Formats: sequence, structure tokens, C-alpha cells
Amino acid sequence: MRLDGRGTGELRPVKIIPGYSKYAEGSCLIEMGDTRVLCTASIDDKVPSFLKGTGKGWVTAEYGMLPRATESRNLREVTKGRPSGRTLEIQRLIGRSLRAAVDLEALGERTIIVDCDVLQADGGTRTAAITGGFVALVYALDWLRNEGAIESLPVKDLVAAVSVGKVKDAYLLDLTFAEDSMAEVDLNVVMTGKGELVEVQGTAEGKPFTREELNLMLDLAAQGVSVLIAKQREALGVLASFIGRQDESAEDSAGQPQ
Repeated sequence: MRLDGRGTGELRPVKIIPGYSKYAEGSCLIEMGDTRVLCTASIDDKVPSFLKGTGKGWVTAEYGMLPRATESRNLREVTKGRPSGRTLEIQRLIGRSLRAAVDLEALGERTIIVDCDVLQADGGTRTAAITGGFVALVYALDWLRNEGAIESLPVKDLVAAVSVGKVKDAYLLDLTFAEDSMAEVDLNVVMTGKGELVEVQGTAEGKPFTREELNLMLDLAAQGVSVLIAKQREALGVLASFIGRQDESAEDSAGQPQ
């Protein structure tokens, strides 16, 4: 039994509240225990220079933490003059994870920026940002569809993420900050709704871990992601039924006689 009463393979209480921001094309607040992240998705009608003229769109992310998201106040990064290495690493992870879900050609030459702002941190902020960021992204894409800018929802599959680790020889799902700070192994796992891996970030502290341990932790992460995917579907409502339809349409078209 863990400090918060959970079993080893149990997620913290998860809540995803869509439409949390009045002005963003897509938004949600995600709560995982005491970790809370506001995710907003904004649309920009241009792409980075390396994509100009290609017909492809882009999805990127920015990540930040409020000064009192933690027990003691942190300086705002704008005060420091530049984002930290940790911030850059996390926002690149979020961007890669969300791009894995989107058909960039069907998006057209526009960019969706997903901002993930940590209101309160108790471990798992990057994984919560990915899970919530995906919901905000889908709502922004639906806004584009309703505006007539795209024909259908260019989302190939759902994407969610969770942490898993080894703490005092126990394998735990969805680590709190206290658990993460004493973990012997810390993994962040990003997966699709089909159970495919998008990214695995794993680190051992002090003692290496085996392939068998990795497989065990990946199985534990897959259990957690399946629950998060269900929560995303609930937050997306009817939009969830349109996800992956483009692939089906392409297969149907390929099977038609010419």
C-alpha cells in the first residue's frame, strides 16, 4: 500500500475538463491526483520555414510551470532570461508525442501550438501534459473542421502517457513527486490507443535494471494508458468516434475498383 492508499498498479484519480479556457480553439484542465495542468491549443495559419510549400502542417508544444506550482516558489523562466534544459526537453517530448497522432498532410500548412501550463505539481507533469494536450489538440482540430478549413478530423489515433517506476523493489504506476524522488528506476511511457509505443524515457538511479524489469514496467504502463485513453474518450465525447476515420477511408478507397 502506498502513502496515498493506492495499489501498485493504480492511477491517481483522473479528471479531464474540456473547454476550460474561454478563448483557445481547444482546451482542457487535466487533474491527476494533486497534479493539475491547463492545456490550450491555438491555431497559427503558417508553418516553420522548413515546411513552407510542402503542404504539410505542424504541431508543437510549449510547457511551463507557475512559480507556486511547487512547495517553494520558483523563478519564472522569463525572469531567468531563457527556458531551462528541463523545460526544453519536456516541450519537445510533448510535441513529438502529439505529432504522432496527427496526419500532418491533412492538416495543411498551418501550425497548432499546444501550451501546457502546470498549475500544481506533484509528479507526472509531463505525462499529464501529453494526455491533456491531446484532448485540447483534438478540440482545436474540430474547430478547424467546423470553420471549413479542413474536411475531416486528421487524427490517426489517441495518445496518452503515464509514469511508472521501481521504488523500494516495488513497481509503481503513476508516481507522485515523493515516489519519483526516491525511485530506483523512473520511466515515462507514451502510447497510442492501439497500444503502440510512441516514446519511452527511462533512467536508472544507482543500479541498472534488466530487460525483464523493463517489460514488466511497460506492461504496467500499458494498463495505465488504457485507463487514460478511456478518460480521453469520455472528455472528447462524440469526437472520439471520428478518430482514425481517415485511415479507414484510405483503406476503403484503396479497395475500390478503378
